[in-house]
Amino acid sequence: MSELTFEQMLEESLKTIHTGEVIEGTIIDVKPDEAILNIGYKSDGILTRNEYTNEPNVDLTTILNTGDKMEVKVLKVNDGEGQVLLTYKRLAADRGNKRIEEAFNNREVLTAKVSQVLDGGLSVVVDEVRIFIPASLVSDVYEKDLNKYAGQDIEFVISEYNPKRRRYIGDRKQLIVAKKAEMQKELFARISIGDVVEGTVKNVTDFGAFIDLGGVDGLLHISEMSWGRVENPKKVFKVGEDLKVLIKDIDGTKVALSLKFDDSNPWKNASTKYAVGNEVTGRVARMTDFGAFVELEPGIDALLHVSQIAKEHIEKPSDVLSVGQEVTAKVVDFNEEGKKISLSIKALLASEAKEAPVAAAKEDDSDVVSVDIDAVIAKQEAEDAD
Repeated sequence: MSELTFEQMLEESLKTIHTGEVIEGTIIDVKPDEAILNIGYKSDGILTRNEYTNEPNVDLTTILNTGDKMEVKVLKVNDGEGQVLLTYKRLAADRGNKRIEEAFNNREVLTAKVSQVLDGGLSVVVDEVRIFIPASLVSDVYEKDLNKYAGQDIEFVISEYNPKRRRYIGDRKQLIVAKKAEMQKELFARISIGDVVEGTVKNVTDFGAFIDLGGVDGLLHISEMSWGRVENPKKVFKVGEDLKVLIKDIDGTKVALSLKFDDSNPWKNASTKYAVGNEVTGRVARMTDFGAFVELEPGIDALLHVSQIAKEHIEKPSDVLSVGQEVTAKVVDFNEEGKKISLSIKALLASEAKEAPVAAAKEDDSDVVSVDIDAVIAKQEAEDAD
């Protein structure tokens, strides 16, 4: 019986390996783009960057360390140069496939970082398995720009699992919908009409603002934004702004909001401030053919009828007034129930004319002049009639 040579003994002591086999190796050298592993075979194993991960431009020296042990899969026993090619990502993908299958079957909620933002959605990687989340399943609302999700950890479930086609679809939308439904249920259980709650401005339109109350978006209509007049909501509110709002009405899942709080209602003391006979000053807010509306304070407008603007006849308010102009007039009618106030410049002028002769007479007691006040007023009325 012949003795074995050292080379033969060494070769017999080394294990045999096969393509597709999972083996354990020890890292003996690491470069940025590849790692060398001692796999107990006559040749060392080569693990390239592309076979370690799907992530681009990864520096392996920042991840792997000499002396570490790791499981790998044999990709090719002889690459033509006597080297053994190894893969880690395919082994991880095999195991990841099983992990994704279990998550799919159990409706498990997964968490992963967004690795890529694509035209049609987001890409995430779970255990080296790439999962696609279509834009329509990213949120329960239309997302114009998905770039805000780049690098973020997001939760989702697997809605489609097809390993043969390597098709793995994630769904984040249904988690958001379910969470909002739960929040909505909790919100309606604790709010009532008349409550003051906190919310965040979610969207602003020409007709109002939508306020996120936590599970429900309430509408703050332009007419409920102030006791005064709001011309453009977008100049008043900003998305993300926090507000305290009043629950004005609840209709099913629709919530109407208001910023017209009772303690700031300008009509509370209006009966005293704008009693008939009082002289008031305001600014012309808008005009029609029949008169001008004068803002006495935010939330209180009074009508200055065209017939009460001047002593002489005028065709329309814009002939003598302009929007923004300050005017002083007398209150001639106050209707608290209907929240209507009527003004008259003509009545104010009549009062001033009535008082002027009396004042002049008082200035010189030595030469008292008798003034027929009724005659003065009659004369003014005759001029008006003309």
